Amino acid sequence: MAEGNDGGPGRRAARRKAERRGHVSEYLAAFYLMAKGYRILAIRYRTKLGEIDLIARKGDLVAFVEVKARIGEQEAIDAVGFATQKRIRAASDLWLSKRKDAARLSRRYDILAVLPGRLPRHFPDAF
Repeated sequence: MAEGNDGGPGRRAARRKAERRGHVSEYLAAFYLMAKGYRILAIRYRTKLGEIDLIARKGDLVAFVEVKARIGEQEAIDAVGFATQKRIRAASDLWLSKRKDAARLSRRYDILAVLPGRLPRHFPDAF
């Protein structure tokens, strides 16, 4: 089998596994937020400016949530760097621009850490 510039079959399999783990983590995070009283408006919301893992609403508050599956809380927080924050903010601006009720909504940027063998950990207003 010819190897492309993606590193070959082993690397592709590892990437697929990581993507599956990420998708499962996003759904776990969504269920966790629903249990906390949030309504999930979007999962993996994609724009030309980037993707938002979860968009959740509770009353007039909209939370744009970055989900990270990591071994520990600090690793999850550290994984959301400035470039990721900028991308999420830009995508959230685009999402809000399409909402008729945007003027009355408050926005917040959260991180939700999905940790092995434990309940997810929610960090509201993380950035």
